[in-house]
Amino acid sequence: MTAALHATTPGGFLLVLAVILPVCAVLAILACGPRSAARIAMATLAAGLAVAVAITVELVWSGAALTYVVGAWRPPLGIALRADGLSGAMLVMTALVVVAVGLFARVQYGLREGGGSERERTTFWQMLLALWSALNIVFVGEDLFNLYVALELLTFAAVPLVCLDGRAETANAALRYLLFALIGSLLYLLGVGLIYGQYGTLDLLALARLSRPDPALSVALALMIVGLLAKAALFPLHLWLPPAHAGAPAQASAVLSALVIKAPIFLILRLVLDVAPGQVAFLAGQLLAVLGAASILFCSVMALRQARLKLMIAYSTVAQIGYLFIVFPLAAGGAGTSPWETIAWTGGALQLISHALAKSAMFLAAGIVIKVYGHDRIADLGGFGRALPISATAFGLAGLSLMGVPPSGGFVAKCLLLTAAVIEGYPWLAVTILLGGLLAGGYVFRIIDKALAVSASPLPSRAGVPRRLELTALALAIAAVLLGFVPLRPFGFLQIGRSGLAMAGL
Repeated sequence: MTAALHATTPGGFLLVLAVILPVCAVLAILACGPRSAARIAMATLAAGLAVAVAITVELVWSGAALTYVVGAWRPPLGIALRADGLSGAMLVMTALVVVAVGLFARVQYGLREGGGSERERTTFWQMLLALWSALNIVFVGEDLFNLYVALELLTFAAVPLVCLDGRAETANAALRYLLFALIGSLLYLLGVGLIYGQYGTLDLLALARLSRPDPALSVALALMIVGLLAKAALFPLHLWLPPAHAGAPAQASAVLSALVIKAPIFLILRLVLDVAPGQVAFLAGQLLAVLGAASILFCSVMALRQARLKLMIAYSTVAQIGYLFIVFPLAAGGAGTSPWETIAWTGGALQLISHALAKSAMFLAAGIVIKVYGHDRIADLGGFGRALPISATAFGLAGLSLMGVPPSGGFVAKCLLLTAAVIEGYPWLAVTILLGGLLAGGYVFRIIDKALAVSASPLPSRAGVPRRLELTALALAIAAVLLGFVPLRPFGFLQIGRSGLAMAGL
């Protein structure tokens, strides 16, 4: 029965390329040595972006999901890779952010001062590529155990990025991150074992057809979701994220905030909307929405109270991912309506993508400020926008998206979520969305005010930066704003490949 759900489609080999290209690059760096690391990485970034775009084009052209059965062994004996519309959007978004971060790092490591040691540069490129491969596996994987392996690869690639500079402070933050991630992995793996014992398969499409209300599945899903929440740093399991993201180098912080925490959120989305039976999905959605709303409000207030720029951005990350969890009750669907046909589904996907672009732009802009002035103390940054106008503009544009100000991707996302909250009868979620936007405006305008302030004496700068370093952050911020031109209605591309789940029994 499970074998009938999968068959390799034309273009399915592109999914394999998306996974193995970064791995091959890591092996090439090991073989060729540190001097070739940057060249190999940049070539791989270009090729990986082309593959992600090709997958998206193939999805649009075919109007159906892409599938590749590895080794011609279909589940449950083998494993399959599958990309639907949401997977395609995630692959392209990931590629864009990774390419931008790679360009930023290439310029930064090329500067004479502060370029880092040879070991630091090589480690960065290897971990960035390994992280990219792990993310792609998460977005196209169909087997729950293989997804566990991908999450572990993601963790062990992300943790070294946190402590790349070798300082004791960042090492402690990395160890805390590792502890939360390993506990989350243990809970996830326990859930996987329960599901396999109950159903004899770990394939997501098969589980969507076989799942039924029973205590074993409910316990398994609860364990897996809690484990993934620890990795996603949703309130109150967010304690590891602010020190880890704030202490890491700017290029690492951008990847961690924009991409790494999105992988467990993506899997929670699939578990709740694709695997969980109706009543379990409803209960899980309600609980996740409560935690998401608490995350928005609490961590937005914490962001307002921070004295350091990167720490403020890190708390903002925890607040903004809360919007992704209020999607679950809003996208529950109803009679004759599937979850992926709702405006909440489109709003959640746009929030996920626009947040990644905006937050990576913010962290890169903050990294430029730190490089020029040697610190990120907000109180001592008065007038920095006059010396770094491009970086200040990038931060401001990204902030517009976080606040939900038109025209920006964040505006469309929050507008769709707000509309869904009103239509579906969740006034408390509507109020949370509005308050979250106001609080985001508070901490964003706090930095803009500092950027535009007239300082009594010029800020002492420690180093200059090339213009192309600032343009990278600006490009990501502009991309977040351009998402605001997406129509305010369910986006057809995000529905590609979801009908297969309906036919599987959803």
